[in-house]
Order: sequence, then C-alpha cells, then structure tokens
Amino acid sequence: MKETTCIRVYADEKQIEKCKKEIEKVGGSIELLSSALSLAGNEVRLKILYLLFHQEKLCVCDLSDILFMSPPAVSQHLRKLKDGRLIQNQRVAQTIYYSLNSQYKALFDSFFKKIGKNQILETA
Repeated sequence: MKETTCIRVYADEKQIEKCKKEIEKVGGSIELLSSALSLAGNEVRLKILYLLFHQEKLCVCDLSDILFMSPPAVSQHLRKLKDGRLIQNQRVAQTIYYSLNSQYKALFDSFFKKIGKNQILETA
C-alpha cells in the first residue's frame, strides 16, 4: 500500500492558528454533537428520537407497538439514549414516559422536519 504524503509547498501559519483556536473554542459543542449523532446513528434510535420529537411523550409499550419490536429491545435503545442525555423520563403511576430533551429537540429540528416531508430522499 502506497503511503500518502503531503506535498504542500507553503503552510499558511495564520490560517492554521486561526483554525486551531476555532476548534478549541467550539470543542465542547463538537463533543456534544458528536455524541448525539453517534447515538442517533443507529436506525432504531433515530426512529425513536424522531417519534419523540413529534410526540410529547411515549412509553416503552407505545414504541414497541409502533416499531414492531419487543419491549426489552426498545428498552435497551431507550437506556442508551437516556444515558446520553438525549431523552428524559417521567413516571406516571406504573408507566414510564419518555420525551426528547429540549436542547436536542432544537438540535434535531431541521433534520426531523426534512424527514417528515421526505426531503432527505430528495437531497441525497
């Protein structure tokens, strides 16, 4: 396998320093978004997030019926989303309802609106 090397003649040190500072400044946001996208990168979890984006709250049984999955399988995905702080839960009597955390609702807003209009297929 051939090794790739950089053939740059001139390094723009000002640009490099500016970019380093920019990455340092937004590092926390990049980390948060990377983590969220990593969790949303699973098709089932993305479906769950999409449903929670459009609904005020759903329980495990609701999601199980909608997604044609067993409650334990849905619960495993919900646990990962909850551990990643993308969703929150609220107990009402014996039922636990899940909802999308507001900061992630804003983050996923444009994606989920495009999905809802089937515009993702049009742009791909």
